This record gives sequence, C-alpha cells and structure tokens, in this order.
Amino acid sequence: MRIGEVADKAGVSVRALRYYEEQDLLQAHRSPGGQRHYPDTAVSRVRLIQQLYAAGLPSRVVRQVLPCVDSGAAQAPPALLDQLVVERVRIDQRITDLLAVRDRLDGVIALTQDPDADCSHMQ
Repeated sequence: MRIGEVADKAGVSVRALRYYEEQDLLQAHRSPGGQRHYPDTAVSRVRLIQQLYAAGLPSRVVRQVLPCVDSGAAQAPPALLDQLVVERVRIDQRITDLLAVRDRLDGVIALTQDPDADCSHMQ
C-alpha cells in the first residue's frame, strides 16, 4: 500500500506516517523510484499507535509496546510492565476526571434547556 492510501484508510496525515517512521514505530519498503510501500497490516498498526498516543503514552513507550504486540508475547520486560501499570493508573484517573466534567456539562445543558431549574446542585 502506498503512503496516501494508508493515511486515508487510517484517518491520519501523510506527515504523521512519516513521523511514525522517524520514531521507528512503522516500517515501509522503498520502491526503486523511492516511493514508500507499506504492508497490509499498516492500517491497523497506525490505528493502534494513534490509540496509544491518545492515551498519553510517549513515543519511547509506544516503541517498547509494539514488539510485544507484534510477537504476541505473553510477557513484557518487568520495567515496561511497571511503566504500563503506572500509565494505566494515570489513564483511569483521567477517565474519572473526564466523567466528572461530563456530569457537570450535563448539568449546564439541563439548566440551559430549563432556565427555571434550581442550579444550586452544580456548585
């Protein structure tokens, strides 16, 4: 698959794919003309990379996680596992915070829809 096709299917920019290559997260083979060609698995890999980034993991951690995903290894190195546990706790806290914000926004929305409602519970 060429770079534009992977970008379209994965919903990312061509620039993002080049960055993933620079970070050694994604590999492409070059044609004799210098065009990048990706394996069919590139789209799912890019989506995984996007999810890991969206969760707040830095490139160096993503780079360590991907070989475990690729090999289907049942065990990650202990240091990586410790770091992933810390990241998971951070993500759980972020989810809790986001749910609280959503609940407050629901209150504001309800108040906007019914201006005569009592808003003392929102403080």
